[in-house]
Amino acid sequence: MRPLLLLPEMLLFAAGLAVLLGGSFLPRQRQWVSRVVAGAALVVSIAISAVALAGPASAAFEGAYAVDTGTGVARIVAAFGTLLILLLAGDELTGSPRESDTYALLLFSTTGTIILAGAQDLIVLAAAFLLASIPLYGLVGMARGPRAAEAAMKTYLMGALFGIVLLLGVTILYAVAASSRYADLPAGLGAVAPAAVAAGLLAVLAGLLFEAGGVPAHFWVPDATEGASSTVATFLTTIPKIGALIAAYRLVTVMPDTLAWPLLVAVLATASMTLGNLAAYGQRDPRRLLGWSTVSQVGYLLVPVAVAGRSELALPSLFFYLAAYTVTNIAAFAVAGALPDRRDLAAYAGLSRHAPWLTAALVVSLLGLTGTPPTGVFVGKLTTATAAWDGGMAWLAVVVLLNSVASLFYYLSWIAPAFRVANRHDVGGRSSSLALPWSTWTAVSAAALSLAVGIAGGLLWHVIDGALGVAP
Repeated sequence: MRPLLLLPEMLLFAAGLAVLLGGSFLPRQRQWVSRVVAGAALVVSIAISAVALAGPASAAFEGAYAVDTGTGVARIVAAFGTLLILLLAGDELTGSPRESDTYALLLFSTTGTIILAGAQDLIVLAAAFLLASIPLYGLVGMARGPRAAEAAMKTYLMGALFGIVLLLGVTILYAVAASSRYADLPAGLGAVAPAAVAAGLLAVLAGLLFEAGGVPAHFWVPDATEGASSTVATFLTTIPKIGALIAAYRLVTVMPDTLAWPLLVAVLATASMTLGNLAAYGQRDPRRLLGWSTVSQVGYLLVPVAVAGRSELALPSLFFYLAAYTVTNIAAFAVAGALPDRRDLAAYAGLSRHAPWLTAALVVSLLGLTGTPPTGVFVGKLTTATAAWDGGMAWLAVVVLLNSVASLFYYLSWIAPAFRVANRHDVGGRSSSLALPWSTWTAVSAAALSLAVGIAGGLLWHVIDGALGVAP
């Protein structure tokens, strides 16, 4: 094994340790040094990962960890998303007694997310799950107040439960296949009872869906987004999804044909996107609305997983959607973070007159999450639906279309007040809070990136196709 193959992961984890230890010796007014160190580590990691992505695929630890296009995409997208979230944290965490601790936990969870994406062994998968999820409990609990305490408790209990479920699934698959390596699973699982394979796969997928925030492990997401800080809410609804969904894709591709796993994943995708959309309709808190929105987005992201190996479009569409969703979701949460006192949709009345740039970011991000051209998520939804159709699941492509149309209405319930003239009866009319600068800058930048990814979608698609060796 060449140690330099894992240089980005080692760099991020070492930076997390440095920030954690160094922050203990820095005075509160100089905790910004920790943010600079974390940001520098993320930038260097992105640069190294981009160079490695251009090289041939390889493996570490005798094939237990893949260093290929999937890992490279996870490295770049997760690190870049975390970098944007560090910018968002400038308003909320500067001078906080937990500033360095938060940055360290963000780096640790990002490292676990990347390892989760590259895991080619069930034991590595379990270890990566713990590294990615355990920091989330601490991050959610950083905020003060009863809602934060409830959110932290729910996140911890759900994480512990589904962590045990994942370990149970790993145990079952290892027991019946007599190996934990993905390369050995097809032969080992092909001769055993499909019921045992189904139980193991479903348990592992349930654990991964906790990490992603999808059905059936979604219950903690809206409470966490409502109770946690803006920085943490943005992170936990964005970055862990990258590793969890790529890990799910890798796992299902080694499942034997004796198991109807495509239908299983398709049902989970349908349940997640439909339940998330239906629950979002009654929400008045913008963060809680985005929490249910992210549950529905997991459903769309599971569509290419359902047709893994059955369509050449599946893997590139998953990578593209993950990149587009990352910047778009960060933009939407950054708008909410820029106006932390406005915890009701009516409070955004008159926003277009007082903060036009922030309003533009709100419109782009929410219409982007709907799947409106020319945003990146539009291209992502289009390619995933095409992959479903190409993979013999035309009904799933129709479900994606119907849910995308249905989601427009609750996103419009947030956009519409921003263009209404505020009056003294509106919550927004009584609010004099100004938009926070770092959050506003992050929202505008991420929204612009969402548009750029959508406009340059054709070029990016060919780059991903070329990296995967798939014909366009």
